[in-house]
Amino acid sequence: MKVFAVSDLHLPGNQDKPMDIFGGNWTGHFEKIKEDWRAKVCEEDIVLIPGDISWAMNLSDALTDLARLKDLPGKKVFIRGNHDYWWSGITSLRAAAPDDTFYFLQNDAVRLGSYVICGSRGWVCPGSAEYAEGDEKIYLREGERFRLAFQSAQKLREPGDKLVAMIHYPPFNGKKESSIFTEMFEKNGVDCAVYGHLHRAAGGYPFVCEREGVRYLLTSCDLLDFRLARVY
Repeated sequence: MKVFAVSDLHLPGNQDKPMDIFGGNWTGHFEKIKEDWRAKVCEEDIVLIPGDISWAMNLSDALTDLARLKDLPGKKVFIRGNHDYWWSGITSLRAAAPDDTFYFLQNDAVRLGSYVICGSRGWVCPGSAEYAEGDEKIYLREGERFRLAFQSAQKLREPGDKLVAMIHYPPFNGKKESSIFTEMFEKNGVDCAVYGHLHRAAGGYPFVCEREGVRYLLTSCDLLDFRLARVY
């Protein structure tokens, strides 16, 4: 069982949403992702998708985009991104999943093979250029959501399992300073964390780094040339 990740698919959600306004490399971006996905992923593998899945504003439109992923191999694990406005009501979302290869995480975790995966959206971290006073409340709230997610993960985790955290926002600022998220990852024994949100203005954020025993992977699809990153 292999594990891959790719984030920020930004599928159209039944809207006329030309992605090439973000750069010519976005032309036909989902076809590029699908081609690489099919070349790498087998049915027993896992693909992590840490947010910004669809531009849809409601679940019915988002289901059109999720259906685009149905015929792709592997088990698909999702968390919500900042643009996933359609994601509301986890019970109805799970009930509407195209099939049993779709897993939507919200303050909880799932165990697939020898991997326990948990996650939440996260938020802008202190020390980031865009962090403002009004962000603190949301930042702390997202920390509480991760606390719940790790409670769920530790109940599922068995000896030898890898613990993978999914977060949409970068879990640290551009200087890789500690945050409530990195501290929780370290405390709970996370082996690897995957995140997205950043695009061509990734700044000083590395594609891969390690701090305090946790490996971090940046998986925004355009930064990966619309290919899946290998996690394990």
